[in-house]
Amino acid sequence: MGDQSISSEPTAAHSSALAPLRHRAFRMLAIGGLVSMVGNGIAPIALAFAVLDLTGSVTSLGLVDGARSVASVVFLLLGGVLADRLPRRAVMVGSAALSGASQLAVATLVLTHTATIGLLMVLSAVNGTVAAGYLPASAAILPQTVPDGIRQQANAIARLGLNMASIGGASGGGLIVATVGPGWGLAVDAASFLVAGCFFALIRVPAAGQRAAPRASTLAQLREGWSEFVSRTWVWAVVLGFMFLNAAWAGGVQVLGPVVADATIGRAAWGLVLATLTLGMVAGGFVALRLRVRRLLRLGVACMAVPSLVLLALAVHPTMPVLLPAAFVAGLTLEQFGVAWVTSMQHYVPADKLGRVYSYDALGSFVAIPVGQVLAGPAAGALGSTATLLGAAGVVLAATVGMLSSRSVRTLPREGGVR
Repeated sequence: MGDQSISSEPTAAHSSALAPLRHRAFRMLAIGGLVSMVGNGIAPIALAFAVLDLTGSVTSLGLVDGARSVASVVFLLLGGVLADRLPRRAVMVGSAALSGASQLAVATLVLTHTATIGLLMVLSAVNGTVAAGYLPASAAILPQTVPDGIRQQANAIARLGLNMASIGGASGGGLIVATVGPGWGLAVDAASFLVAGCFFALIRVPAAGQRAAPRASTLAQLREGWSEFVSRTWVWAVVLGFMFLNAAWAGGVQVLGPVVADATIGRAAWGLVLATLTLGMVAGGFVALRLRVRRLLRLGVACMAVPSLVLLALAVHPTMPVLLPAAFVAGLTLEQFGVAWVTSMQHYVPADKLGRVYSYDALGSFVAIPVGQVLAGPAAGALGSTATLLGAAGVVLAATVGMLSSRSVRTLPREGGVR
């Protein structure tokens, strides 16, 4: 039970980049996330091609993807309240079990050739609803597993493990789909959730970080979380920018990417492109482990201009010699933002409100994703895939400039605020 008393003071023992791995609770969290991410790397590829095999319709693919995103957005705020009110470990274990069950149902439908777009939309919505509870709980529990002084390293290591798992998942997903079909890929994703839940059940952390009054109404807790969210300009400015950025990325990569791949490089090659994107994120994780800059958030936000290269490559020259380096560099820079963002949130937001602020962050960042997913097909039909992808790249660049126009984003110190 050594994790029950975690010191907030950095010591010589904490100076190593791998210091977070000395804490058992962090190891269980990281391993559980890694196992889950192996399946999650396979699932988007498998589901995308399952829908395309079923209907051949880009619009249908957008509807299935959008159903999950809509459900996740609708229930995110409730998920944030649960993450601050209930033991975060329990929320994560329950979410993993329900996610595994819903994905197993999808896999069964696909493997037995009984799937319909309506059923896939319903089950995708169920999966999105469950994910709404997992996301804020998993993000808010990490600061409870390590001392304050090594949070940046902990975030980098956790994300590094997730990204390394995604490499195997994405590349394996392309191979599974190309050889035995998308149904088996979805079955692997279901199993990964169940195994991950076993690791989450082993997490033991002190409860002192969750001080939200258990008898406070849900509405009162939501208002308290909203006050924390809007009181920090750098938080809502970045979230606003990501509303547009995520919509453009989701429509361009998740919906139009498989369509362009089917017509050009092939399904297995598209899986390799996604794996290369994640490989870039792994490389970015090693950079983030050692990175020491005073304006960490400013650097992370500036890096978000680079992923537009993937959208440009899909639009102009969708070949492997162009897509692979674009995906690698995009992944490397994406990771700098990811580590910078979660580290900044953990430094400046009180621990007992972190779940709710994360839920408002996720709600604002993800709310436009289903719009991008659903509109990508009709936009490509009206304007052509090339013009739609070029427009998406332009939105990514404009959103990055908009975020950097905030002085609060540009000047936030790496450390400070609430500890």
